[in-house]
Amino acid sequence: MSEVAEKEPLFSKKNKQLISDPLNENNPVTIQVLGICSALAVTVQLKNAFVMSLSVMAVLIAGNLLVSLLRNLIPGRIRIIVQLVVVASLVIIVDQVLKAFVYDVSKQLSVFVGLIITNCIIMGRLEAFALGNKPWPSILDGVGNGLGYGLVLVIVAFFKELFGSGKLMGIEIFGSMADGTGLYQFGYENNGLMLLPPSSLVIVGIYIWIQKTRSPQLIEH
Repeated sequence: MSEVAEKEPLFSKKNKQLISDPLNENNPVTIQVLGICSALAVTVQLKNAFVMSLSVMAVLIAGNLLVSLLRNLIPGRIRIIVQLVVVASLVIIVDQVLKAFVYDVSKQLSVFVGLIITNCIIMGRLEAFALGNKPWPSILDGVGNGLGYGLVLVIVAFFKELFGSGKLMGIEIFGSMADGTGLYQFGYENNGLMLLPPSSLVIVGIYIWIQKTRSPQLIEH
């Protein structure tokens, strides 16, 4: 069989599943229960959740690619150290980019950008996938898990900001609370509990319930 015939299509069914599975059946947050800390801490505002999601995805894709390229050169005894060095370097780059272009958001995310270094999703994918697969599948795995992580963060932040402050991306949705316009003139009040970390657990719990109700095969996870 020729080399050309042996090559797998870039977007074969198997490769497509690397992107689609983390969005539902193998979601890193709701199924694998990884990266839950940032889902609690940075989801008060939709903008912060979006930027955090992009940051994690960038580190995950680049980290998967680099570790996959180096997989045959990394001694097994020091593989965790090498992975940490790769991730730490990428996080520093991402942090500097955020400070340069979205400084206000960078200040609000505070130490949580740096804590991407210890994000279980990233270290888990490097160890479980990138070390044993070629670069292209590793990139797709990074994209899929980054999207799965970001999906949960954005959904949680959407409801927290909407019902906690009556805004989305800083834009007033229910009217002006200060002026008493919109829904506020009928006595509506923002739910302060939605701005606290416990509400994130409630929303994630509801998300998991809906997810497993729609896909009963996930109940065994």
